[in-house]
Amino acid sequence: MKAAAVVGIDVGGPRKGYHAVALVDGRYAAQCHACDPAEIVGWCLDLGARHVGVDAPCRWSRDGRRRPAEAALQAAGIACFASPTRDAAVAHEAAAQQRQRAGWYGWMFEGERLYRSLLAHYALYTGVRDVPRCCFETFPQAVACALAGRIVSARQKRRVRRELLTRAGVDIRALTNIDKVDAALCALAAQRFAEGRFSGYGDADDGFVIVPDAALPADQIAR
Repeated sequence: MKAAAVVGIDVGGPRKGYHAVALVDGRYAAQCHACDPAEIVGWCLDLGARHVGVDAPCRWSRDGRRRPAEAALQAAGIACFASPTRDAAVAHEAAAQQRQRAGWYGWMFEGERLYRSLLAHYALYTGVRDVPRCCFETFPQAVACALAGRIVSARQKRRVRRELLTRAGVDIRALTNIDKVDAALCALAAQRFAEGRFSGYGDADDGFVIVPDAALPADQIAR
């Protein structure tokens, strides 16, 4: 039986758009860049991708505090973004627009648009993996740490993440910028998810973050 494609998507702001990378059997297969989420989702469907990992929060915070997945990653020594409530993000973007400045949360709204398009075809992972097509949130820094088996430097991400992809057997020659590299890491998380070799941080109510299943040695966890 032919191996199914998996896809990882890096989410940028409205101008940067979405970078997607597909793997088949853990090997680089294709890539796509678009600013329209429907175009990205159509590309995933054309490839026959069953699993899609997205580098953007699948849920907003409900109370202004870190979501359980974000708190769990932070406790493991993996510094991660804390999602705001949607109302807080809307207010921030409105205030930034009044000051004629770029807001911080535009990429999160782009992520929201992407999930909306994905959910017409892919079920969001809530703890049940045995569905025809599934999408989920993942996080390149957490994927990199899992692949390395230790906490790796985010400051050195361009070098470190490319090295980890190469070590994992992914041809990086077509990954010409960090957005494509991060998309490929998300695709690797999707590959491990397809194989059942993953850990899910968080819960169904506030969203899971999926990373490859690799234990971090206690002496390598940042405190």
